[in-house]
Amino acid sequence: MQEGLNPSMQTRLKVLVASANTGKVAEYRALLHGLECDLLSLRDVGINGDVAETGSTYEENARLKAVQYAARSGLLTLADDSGLEVDALGGEPGVHSARYAGPEANDAQRAAHLLRLLQQVSPLGRSARFVCVIAIATPAGEIRLCRGETTGHIAMKPGGDGGFGYDPVFVPEGLDQTMAQLPPEVKNRLSHRGRAAAAARPLLRQFIDAAKTR
Repeated sequence: MQEGLNPSMQTRLKVLVASANTGKVAEYRALLHGLECDLLSLRDVGINGDVAETGSTYEENARLKAVQYAARSGLLTLADDSGLEVDALGGEPGVHSARYAGPEANDAQRAAHLLRLLQQVSPLGRSARFVCVIAIATPAGEIRLCRGETTGHIAMKPGGDGGFGYDPVFVPEGLDQTMAQLPPEVKNRLSHRGRAAAAARPLLRQFIDAAKTR
């Protein structure tokens, strides 16, 4: 499964990021930079096919993915589930964020669909939050969970071409730029994924330290 990996990577703990989304994997590599491990994507280890996200909460979905991909890969696995919760929509799209505009919609179409639903909502009524839950699972089934949130509001129109997902329409609290307009180092400090990754960092370090003693 892992043929062709750089031989230098064999001396460090390998951690699977349970995603084929290149933007998400790149973001985790930046967020977790400095840890003595190598973050691999599903493509890196030759895994195809999705895990059904049948949970009703971020925690349930993150756990499902982490456990199943850890078992399939034999690697320590980091999986997340994240979503955008808009108060004017009763907390939607929430855990359905990736499929809110239909299963085949791309990022731009999802953002456009959200803005259409909010077109009659004033700027003062567009409060929202990004939520991310990370699950870290071992092949033996040990699991750790951590959570990050970022509050803000939905912009009146998209702005910026950085990031992915709903980043072009989400403005963090206290700022006047969308997530997609922020420099990566600022976004990573403020984002829900950045905050969840900060909580995950010491947990991953424990696994790294344990691997060194084996």
